[in-house]
Amino acid sequence: MDRTCPENREKTSRIAWRKALAVLFWVGIWQLASMAVGKDLILPEPVSVIKALGHLVVQGSFWTSIVLTMLRIMLGYAIGVTAGCLLALACCASKGLDTLLSPIVRMVRATPVASFIILAMLWMSKGGVPVLMAAFMAAPVVWANLVEGYRSRDMKLSEMALAYRLGQWKTLRFVTVPALMPALKASCLTALGFAWKSGIAAEVLSQPKTSIGANIYYSKVYLETPELFAWTASVIVLSFLLETVVKKLLARQRGGENED
Repeated sequence: MDRTCPENREKTSRIAWRKALAVLFWVGIWQLASMAVGKDLILPEPVSVIKALGHLVVQGSFWTSIVLTMLRIMLGYAIGVTAGCLLALACCASKGLDTLLSPIVRMVRATPVASFIILAMLWMSKGGVPVLMAAFMAAPVVWANLVEGYRSRDMKLSEMALAYRLGQWKTLRFVTVPALMPALKASCLTALGFAWKSGIAAEVLSQPKTSIGANIYYSKVYLETPELFAWTASVIVLSFLLETVVKKLLARQRGGENED
C-alpha cells in the first residue's frame, strides 16, 4: 500500500485513530475497575503503573534486564526455528523418520510448559532455562507448519520437475522451498509468540539474575503491584515490537523474492 497517496494516508489515519480509541476505551475500563476495587495492592490505577514504569526506565538495571531477556529468548527462538526446519525436512524426506520423530514432537507440543521448565531447572543453569523453553516451544510450531505445507503442496510442480529431470537439488531449490515459504513465514510469527511467552514464564520460575522474569517474581513477592504491572506492560510492548520487526523482515524477504 502506497502511503504517500492521499487516500491511503487518510485510511491509515483512520485506522490509527480507531486503534487509539480502542486503547483508550480499555484503559478507561481498567481505571473504573481499579476505582471499584479501591486498592492498589490488588488492582493499581493506570497512573500508578505509569509512575512505576517511569521510575524503572531511568534505571540501568531495567534496560540490562530487557537486553539479557531478549538475547536469551531470541537465541532460543532461532535455535527452535532452525531445529523445526531440520526436523520438517527430515520428515518430508523419509516417511520412516516422520513415523519415528512425530510422536516426540507431538509429545513436546502436548506437555505443559511448567513441567518442562521444572525439569530444565534440574538439568542446566538458570540462564539456560529460558533459551531451552523458547526453543522447545518454537520448534514444534515450525515443524508442524512445514510438514503440513509439504503435504499440501502442488504435486503438478513436482511432477514437472521430475519430467524435466531437474534433480534433487534443483527440485528442492526451485520447487520445494518456494512452496514451503508461506508456511515457514506464518510459522515464524506464531512461534515467536510461543517462544516469547514461554521464555518469560521460564524466567519467572527459574529467576536468572538480571532478567524480566526475575523482576516480575520479586515484584509479586514484595507486593509491589504497580511495578508488577509495569514489568508486564514492558513484556507486552516488547512482544509487539519483536512481532513488528519479524513481520517487516518477512515482508522484505517476500519483496526480494518478487524482484527475483
